Amino acid sequence: MNDDLHGCYHLLRGTSLDILTENMMQNLKQFFELQLLKTTNWNTAYLLTFCSSVIFEVTFTTIYGQSLAGNRRKFITELRDDFLKFDDKFPYLISDIPIELLGNVKSIRKKLVKLLTSEHLAKTQGLSEVVQMRQDILEKYYTLEDFEIGAHHLGFLWASVTNTIPTMFWAMYYLLQHPEAMAVLRDEIDHLLQSTGQKKGSGFPIHLTREQLDSLVYLESTVLEVLRLCSFSSIIRFVQEDLTLHSETQDYCLRKGDLVAIFPPAIHYDPEVFEAPEEFRFDRFVEDGKKKTAFFKNGKKLKYYLLPFGFGASKCPGRFLAIFEVKQLLVILLTYFDLEIIDDKPMEANYSRLLFGIQHPASDVLFRYKVKS
Repeated sequence: MNDDLHGCYHLLRGTSLDILTENMMQNLKQFFELQLLKTTNWNTAYLLTFCSSVIFEVTFTTIYGQSLAGNRRKFITELRDDFLKFDDKFPYLISDIPIELLGNVKSIRKKLVKLLTSEHLAKTQGLSEVVQMRQDILEKYYTLEDFEIGAHHLGFLWASVTNTIPTMFWAMYYLLQHPEAMAVLRDEIDHLLQSTGQKKGSGFPIHLTREQLDSLVYLESTVLEVLRLCSFSSIIRFVQEDLTLHSETQDYCLRKGDLVAIFPPAIHYDPEVFEAPEEFRFDRFVEDGKKKTAFFKNGKKLKYYLLPFGFGASKCPGRFLAIFEVKQLLVILLTYFDLEIIDDKPMEANYSRLLFGIQHPASDVLFRYKVKS
């Protein structure tokens, strides 16, 4: 079953990814048209709360569709709030603390799973190809109980959201702290819109393809720089036979049965690979107006210099969708809104998720936004 489910991931690339990206842009438009574009006054919000709200709703509606039952706004709000409460306990859940000792998280998990069962998904419109294929595999080929199917969907939803939210937070935070970077990105986006005959105006007339988003080299560099700074995941491999691992410094004898852990921040924060690695430099991955891919260690060009998504067979299959979602949201915010940070304070990461992805901030920060006049 694991192999069959893994086979669904081709629907997160190519033409299927184009469809997902288009649907995501439409859902972003709907989110902002309904909630934000009705006022030209300044709105104040906490940045992490803001990013959590946008990313969760847009991701959920893109991959699981719109609910057809009852009050859609109430449904997505309650689902988001329960999901965030569940996700907040994630560091404890993976530390083998019995779930019964974690307050009401067990009942919240049960509620979330129930909302993602076949019975409830039948009441949604616009199920993505990848979720539909997973549903067919779980339902038709393995005849799992409906609650088990819902649990699989909860795992998929968690993987789709939990690292994208803090990535978006840090991208916004660093840009708000560096107005010169924000100005360059806005200029780059404006030039692209003009070259495609699109103008900023009321509503959301803009439409950018995947290829056009990829052409925004400073936008991509900003996202990659955020991933470099904030990803503290780990890559673990099981040694299947005795071998000698060669490196520039020495050789390592690995035994069959050993576990080898690779910690990407050891590369991401290596001053020989990245100059002043503690600093946010939005243009770090741009050279001569193109994406920079040449980074060196001991005089040798590195094949792997940025590993926020792992590598090999276990590389995150949803990485393309996650990056495009962050890019799309940044394009909309930078195009249509004035943005200012209120809490001008240094932010630290909460390392409770160390080895498991993008670190959440240790606290939230106030910012304000309004529609450009």
